[in-house]
Amino acid sequence: MADDLSLNPSRDDFAALLDESLGGRDFMEGQVVHGKVVAIEKDFAIVDVGLKTEGRVPLKEFTAPGEDKPPLKAGDTVEVFLERVENAMGEAVISREKARREEAWTRLEGVYEKNEPVMGVIVGRVKGGFTVDLGGASAFLPGSQVDIRPVRDVGPLMGKEQPFAILKMDRPRGNIVVSRRAILEEARAEQRTELVSQLQEGEVREGVVKNITDYGAFVDLGGIDGLLHVTDMSWKRVNHPSQVLAVGDTVKVQIVKINPDTQRISLGMKQLQSDPWDGVEAKYPVGAKFTGRITNITDYGAFVELEPGVEGLVHVSEMSWTKKNVHPGKIVSTSQEVDVVVLDVDPSKRRVSLGLKQALQNPWEKFVAEHPIGTVVEGEVKNATEFGLFIGLDNDIDGMVHLSDLDWATPGEEAIAKYVKGETVKARVLDVDVEKERISLGIKQLSGDPLQGDTFRKGQTVTTTVTEVTSGGIEVKFGDEEAPMTAFIRKSDLSRDRADQRPERFAVGDRVDAQVTNVDKAARRISLSIKSLEMAEEKEAIEQFGSSDSGASLGDILGAALREKAQKE
Repeated sequence: MADDLSLNPSRDDFAALLDESLGGRDFMEGQVVHGKVVAIEKDFAIVDVGLKTEGRVPLKEFTAPGEDKPPLKAGDTVEVFLERVENAMGEAVISREKARREEAWTRLEGVYEKNEPVMGVIVGRVKGGFTVDLGGASAFLPGSQVDIRPVRDVGPLMGKEQPFAILKMDRPRGNIVVSRRAILEEARAEQRTELVSQLQEGEVREGVVKNITDYGAFVDLGGIDGLLHVTDMSWKRVNHPSQVLAVGDTVKVQIVKINPDTQRISLGMKQLQSDPWDGVEAKYPVGAKFTGRITNITDYGAFVELEPGVEGLVHVSEMSWTKKNVHPGKIVSTSQEVDVVVLDVDPSKRRVSLGLKQALQNPWEKFVAEHPIGTVVEGEVKNATEFGLFIGLDNDIDGMVHLSDLDWATPGEEAIAKYVKGETVKARVLDVDVEKERISLGIKQLSGDPLQGDTFRKGQTVTTTVTEVTSGGIEVKFGDEEAPMTAFIRKSDLSRDRADQRPERFAVGDRVDAQVTNVDKAARRISLSIKSLEMAEEKEAIEQFGSSDSGASLGDILGAALREKAQKE
């Protein structure tokens, strides 16, 4: 039975036998072990790791980046990774590269935890970046992490040992991501902090223009850049920095401000020049006239350069006497030289208010000087409104004829309908208000007022022309043909005899005599009556013929009176 047991050993017996066969050494696959180089054969190193058989390792696995051949010889002790104790050929399967990788991963994990840089070598190019050898472990260097600025040629950086920052590690997947840019930025930040500490606000330094943008220029002050804003380049207006500077120019600048938190440095060039605004009130007194150049045009006005560094604003309201609500660009143009008058100066706000129209004669003052009150002018009808007629005059100014000044007799609403836009008319100047820029004109004043004086008086006989027949009476006109008066004769005033008080007895165009019964100058109204005229004529006839022809009939008296009147005419 004991023999049977010896023929069927237990698992523990196998372990003992294996340990004996390995010479008592506690070898485990997947570990890094020490071995001894026993020979160099062609491209392989024969390494004894204490097993019954040696292992073969390619020499290239012992070659460091940048080396052609490894400095390896028989007798050297090396560390290798034991993959399998024995392969099909009876050899131990070992690897120097895997040993280096395991060693490197252990070392790099410690470095990563401490957030320390690690030395490495860029050894190859892959999609999206480069491969970096970190002393046995391979890492990925993204293209964006090579340098602070894009690098066109990475050749000089390859094969050169340099520091990298580990951004990410994933040992199960074997992924390591590194950055060279992070190291450079950190070094640059340290250098910048040191340089900033050496600078002082107000200090003057020389620098070189490195870059130009729309808003300014970056100037290298010797390892640190400062921003020279476009507004600090010159006291005069600068539309673009390229008008003043070019890349590579050496310039003298003053350190205007240093921000200790962001370490941003603001520079200035104009601060090294005298301020043209000093004594500006004395140089440009209010009311004085100067010649300047238009530098900029906006919706609200135009800027005029009086001297380099001193600009004034001509507000749109001060650009023209007559052109209202017009864009400044339609009145002036950029670079145009113009005469302006100083309206206000505020040195504290660095503002000068200018007037363009004040440099020209006020057209209303000119008009009243050339056309005193009472002068007759001629112009084109520009517009008719509910309150009057606008007439275009010289120098692009308008005069207005109020409805009440269109006609002596016709109501304004009816009189204005007679005029057509574009028609040329004459009018008399009634009043000019220069401050309010108003000119009052009158058309009816071209002819005398028929109600003034004794042109029409009560009891006067006038000859009228019928213009309209209505059921209540007749409308007639009389007086001056160019400016006739109108009146309405009521039905009861058409005749002394009631039977003849019929409006239909008259027709438009008939000439009829009537007597003035009332003159109301305030209301501009004249009352007429045919009946009153007939009664007056009858009375006159009785007075003239009644005493000598007593006993004569009224018909005889009137007949004689009418015959006498006819003979006189």
